[in-house]
Amino acid sequence: MESKIYLGRENNNMQLATAPIEDEIDYPDTDGELIAESDFQRDPLTYLVEALKYYFKDKSNVYVSGDLLIYYEEGNPKASVAPDVFIVFGVPKHQRGIYKTWEEGKIPDVVIEITSHSTRKKDQVDKAKLYQRLGVQEYFQYDPTGDYLRPALHGQMLDENGNYQEMSLERMENGALALTSFRMGLQLRLENGILRMFDPKHKEYRVTYSEEVEARKIAEKKTKLEQQRRRWAQQQAKLSQLEAEQAQIEAEQERQQKELAHAKAEKLAERLRALGINPYEID
Repeated sequence: MESKIYLGRENNNMQLATAPIEDEIDYPDTDGELIAESDFQRDPLTYLVEALKYYFKDKSNVYVSGDLLIYYEEGNPKASVAPDVFIVFGVPKHQRGIYKTWEEGKIPDVVIEITSHSTRKKDQVDKAKLYQRLGVQEYFQYDPTGDYLRPALHGQMLDENGNYQEMSLERMENGALALTSFRMGLQLRLENGILRMFDPKHKEYRVTYSEEVEARKIAEKKTKLEQQRRRWAQQQAKLSQLEAEQAQIEAEQERQQKELAHAKAEKLAERLRALGINPYEID
């Protein structure tokens, strides 16, 4: 196919030239690789993406995704990478099939890779070099099995010269290890080998939407059980009060009956004494 291109005017006559239109470059939305190798990799990947999306749900300019192809060189579809989890600040929040850095105007600010036997070299060497070159400010690696990273949580942050520097792990009072992400305002906490996102401002772990719904259901169930327990306790207290009142009534009735019997006996004794009979001498 040819397209006419206007070159200019000469002697009031238009000069036209023809040039072929370059075929549109294809940027696939998949690289043909699996999202995760096993539950060890898939579960934390799912948690991180969902928990971070839920945490930033009210921020219209924060984009969170996972295992999405990022193309970082226009015109070169081979220049791509698919981080397990990444966060970009300053771009609109909407669904994407791929992420082109030259169209978005931003590279990811934070990347988290969940390493495994087949990805450890890429994660520790190749991707670290690439993310540093691209300017990813914070790069974290997590080994859910603890077989390839010691300790299982590792973090790097760009310095003023654009080079990655190791982030220092902090040990919490409960023995958990923590790395602080200054870009996210969160901590990555490793507790008993499990990675969770912790909000130091509100002093709570970040959960996914489904986890919050489940926690709410559990809390509501506990509230209902507590309300039932209180009602039962109130009913038991009321029953005990009624039983005590009944016992008092019965005791009063018994007392009155005894007084009546005593009065009758006294009256009879008086009649007998009036007849000259000693009531105490009667067998």
